[in-house]
This record gives sequence, C-alpha cells and structure tokens, in this order.
Amino acid sequence: MSKKEQGFTLIELMIVVAIIAIIASIAIPNLLSARLNANESAAIATLKNISSSQSQCQASGVIDANSNGAGEFGFFGELSGAATVRNDAAGGVSATERISPPVLSTAFGNVQASRVTRSGYIFQMYLPSSTNGFVAENATGGGSGASVDPARAEVLWACYAWPSSYGNSGKRTFFVNQSGDVLGCRNSTQQYNGSTKTPTAGVAAFSSATVSMSGTIASNTVAQDTETWVVVN
Repeated sequence: MSKKEQGFTLIELMIVVAIIAIIASIAIPNLLSARLNANESAAIATLKNISSSQSQCQASGVIDANSNGAGEFGFFGELSGAATVRNDAAGGVSATERISPPVLSTAFGNVQASRVTRSGYIFQMYLPSSTNGFVAENATGGGSGASVDPARAEVLWACYAWPSSYGNSGKRTFFVNQSGDVLGCRNSTQQYNGSTKTPTAGVAAFSSATVSMSGTIASNTVAQDTETWVVVN
C-alpha cells in the first residue's frame, strides 16, 4: 500500500501569500493613518492642558520675579515642578522654591535641548524678553539663564508642537498662546520635522513681518511660514 502524501501545493502557497499581501496593503496604511490621527489628537489635548496649567501658574503667583504681586507664566521645567522658579529678569532662579504640587505632568520635567517629546510630538515653550522677543527655555529645563521680562511674562507666552518624525508620528503642526485657542497648520509646505526643521524662533504662526510675542496670530490666514493656520477643536 502506498503512503498518501499530504501538504500544500506550490500554487496553494502562492495564493495564500497573495491574499496576505492584499490584506497587508489595505491594513498597514489604515494603521499608520490611525496612529497619525491619534498622535495629532493627543498633541492638541496636551496643548490645551498646557494652556490650563499656565493659567493656574499665573493665578497662583508662585512665579513673581519682579515682586509686584502679579503672577507670571512659566517654562515646562517650572510648571512640572522639576526646576526651581525664576526670581529676577537676568535669568536668576530661586534656590529652593518650586511649584508644588506641579500644575503640569512631571513628564514635562524631562526637557532636552529646550524641548519635550511626547507621543510622537515635540513641544517647545517661549516666554517674552524685554522687547517681546521669544525666549526659549533653559536647555535642561526651567528659566535659569533665560532673560525673561517679568512684566511681559505676566501676559504673554507661546508654545509649539510639531512631529518628531514627519509622516510617521504626525503631519500637522500646532500652536497655542495666552489666548487659549489651539491653532494648527497642515504642515505641507514647511514639513516641520524633529530637530531637522523647526518653527524658527517662535515666529512661524504670526502674521506680521515685524513680529513680536504681542503681535497678531495668523488665525485662519497665511502666516510668516507660508502655512495657513486655523483654529482646531
């Protein structure tokens, strides 16, 4: 009696491989799109949370570098309680005073090169100089060495969020300031991407060629960076 051979034929295997390839060609782009959408939604939610944290910080008066009784806005290191708070306009900080409890997640205390990376997006905070210029955070977090104008920091701040890997972790770029409105652009022209290309010196979302932090935001119009910025929900 002969032994009956069993198994898949070459044609059957090729059919299975073809089916798997078809399924993958449909599923993988959908998964990537879902991840991009999730990261972008998380970035918007984070900026709204940052806006709320700034309001709490300013209202508490814990940062009052000019000692006039009016609170000021803070950097990530300060808001997260990781860094001591500013105490003068020359970049000095308190030896011991921190925001406690912190008004922003302690994860934002992990500042590298003045930025924080979260869920596929890079976040950077700016506070005003004496001429309403954009002052970036200390490279390792907080305001040590950063010449922030105390009076202007009572009313002005700005924050950007852009993809850490354009097209892989996100596409759109976002912005929020003391107004509380989160703006976004499609980022199709500039393609802000990690440390390779960033919203230069904070001016990207502003409309005036002679912009300062107190200048006009390009809401629903073309900004300095040639992107169109619109209010997002």
